Amino acid sequence: MLTYKCFKCEKKIVAKNLEKRFVCPNCGGKIFYKPRTKVKKVRAV
Repeated sequence: MLTYKCFKCEKKIVAKNLEKRFVCPNCGGKIFYKPRTKVKKVRAV
């Protein structure tokens, strides 16, 4: 499931709720980003 975060109100939004237009249902913002979920650390040998 693809989730975005609104840049204005910082609330999570599911891609299904956005329909065809990318407008935040909470605040009306139009800028979104995909938050990072996990960061994998790699040690140099």
